[in-house]
Amino acid sequence: MFSGFLSTNRRNLFIIGAIILIIIITIILRRWAVYLENKDQEENSCYQKSESHDQKEDGKSIVISGFSSVVKTYTFEELKEATRDFRIRIGVGATSFVYLAQLEDGRFAAVKRVMEDRGGSKKMFLDEVSILLRISHPNLVGMMGFCLEQGEQLLLLEYVPNKSLFDRMHTQQGQCRGILTWSNRVSIALDIARALDYLHTVADPPVIHRDIKSSNILLVNNNHAKLADFGLCKLGHDIQTAPLTPTTIKGSLGYVDTNYLNTGLLSPKSDVYSFGVILLELVTGLKSLQGSTTIAEWTEDCRKNQNVDVLVGLLDPKLKSAADLEQLKVLIDLANLALLENAEARPDMKFIVNTLLSCTEDNLQPQLPV
Repeated sequence: MFSGFLSTNRRNLFIIGAIILIIIITIILRRWAVYLENKDQEENSCYQKSESHDQKEDGKSIVISGFSSVVKTYTFEELKEATRDFRIRIGVGATSFVYLAQLEDGRFAAVKRVMEDRGGSKKMFLDEVSILLRISHPNLVGMMGFCLEQGEQLLLLEYVPNKSLFDRMHTQQGQCRGILTWSNRVSIALDIARALDYLHTVADPPVIHRDIKSSNILLVNNNHAKLADFGLCKLGHDIQTAPLTPTTIKGSLGYVDTNYLNTGLLSPKSDVYSFGVILLELVTGLKSLQGSTTIAEWTEDCRKNQNVDVLVGLLDPKLKSAADLEQLKVLIDLANLALLENAEARPDMKFIVNTLLSCTEDNLQPQLPV
């Protein structure tokens, strides 16, 4: 009898346990169902908000993963119409042509048409879009949108009206618009130094431009400039130390860092070297290449000379010696530091910005005779 009682009791406990387990599982399943339902509602709500926002951007915007901003996208037909069937070419790059565009609201813009037959790959295009999404500075040309359809790779960029520094200084048409004064040139140098300092120290991750040259410096007016063309940029390098892995050498002859050329090691100091070439270009009025000789080599003996008369002899003859003597010394000193063979010994762009600022804030510097 006692054994029968135990058997019955065990059976009852088993049944009770099974019932409790079923109740617990049911509760868990119901809570999970409620969670999923709420999650779906939240996602639908976010989607509707995003869709609503896109409609404010006229229904042609997308959210790029990893970025908080909404990016405007265009159809090929829209940009073809805006450029009047790519009628007015305003620039030429290594892998692209740039055309003037007028948007429906009347604003002017520039359309960069990347060409595969000129070496412009889809990867390079998407890399440039990625970089343009990450950066924003008054001295950088901004992106307004892009198009990637029908085999076309198009960037809609901010329009900078006065062409490039190269055009202004080295073409007959540009020089017919008047000579850039000394103060113009110092102001342009400061703008580009600020742009590079932003790329190296503020952008996250840091950006190495890798193609600093006068044709990539666009003039807003005689005093102000913006840095353009981010197709060769590299992301994520440690600003404090140069990378240890050689990279494929990119850039333009006459501007490329000699240390980078010799070792393949790229760092922000490579941009500093190129900026030193820009300083020499602004001071002398010469192109970056003098035949097969770079401007850095061409001017080396004179720019390293401590004789003031020799330094004055470096000035662009079109200036007719109308330059600030102390500023001239500062610009040549900065160029010499930027062009050092030892990349680590070169100053960073923050130092260059502060040095240029310090020599432009004092308007009582002695002037060279006109």
